[in-house]
Amino acid sequence: MFTVNRKVVLASGNAGKLAEFGQSLAPLGIELIPQSQFVVTEAEETGLSFVENAIIKARHACAASGLPALADDSGLEVDYLSGQPGIYSSRFAGLVGPHKDAANNAKLLAELARVAEPQRSARFQCVLVYMRHANDPVPLICQAAWEGSILKQAQGLDGFGYDPLFAVAGMQCSAAELSKTEKMAVSHRGQALKQLIVALK
Repeated sequence: MFTVNRKVVLASGNAGKLAEFGQSLAPLGIELIPQSQFVVTEAEETGLSFVENAIIKARHACAASGLPALADDSGLEVDYLSGQPGIYSSRFAGLVGPHKDAANNAKLLAELARVAEPQRSARFQCVLVYMRHANDPVPLICQAAWEGSILKQAQGLDGFGYDPLFAVAGMQCSAAELSKTEKMAVSHRGQALKQLIVALK
C-alpha cells in the first residue's frame, strides 16, 4: 500500500511550480511546502538523466525536511542535436539569472540556423519523483513527453524557457501561445502530474 503523507515538500524554489503542483494535488488533501523552508542550498544535479536528477533532488529535500518530497526534472530534447540540451536545458548557454532564458533560446536558434523544418523535431521531457523518505527504496516515478518542433523565431508571450520556440505538434501554435490551463492539459509536466495523481489515489 502506497501511503501518502498530507504534508509534502516540493524540491524546487520555483514559485510557479509550487502554485501549479499545489493546486493539482490539493484535492488529494496534500499540502505542498516549498523546500526553502528547510534547505538553504538546492541539490547538486550530478545525474546523467532526468530520472537521476529528480531522485537526487527529492532525496535532498526528504533528508532536509524529514517529510516526503516531490521533485521534477525536465528539459528539451532536439533530435538534430542528438538529444541536446536535455538535462542541461536550463544552463545550455552557461548563464544563470534573469537573462538565461534569452541566452538559451539564442543559442538554440544559432545551433539550428541552417537546419530545415523536417529536421527540427523536438520534445519536452518531464520526470516526477515522489519519495516517502530519504531512503525510500521504491520512489514513485512518472514520466511524460510533449512532442513538437523548433520554430525559426520566437512566437507568443506566455510561458517560460523554450516555450516561445516550441511548436506544439498538431496545434499550429507555440507553447508560449497557450494559456496556463491549455498548457497544463497537454504539456509534458501536465501529463506526468496526471499520472502521479492517479498513482497517489
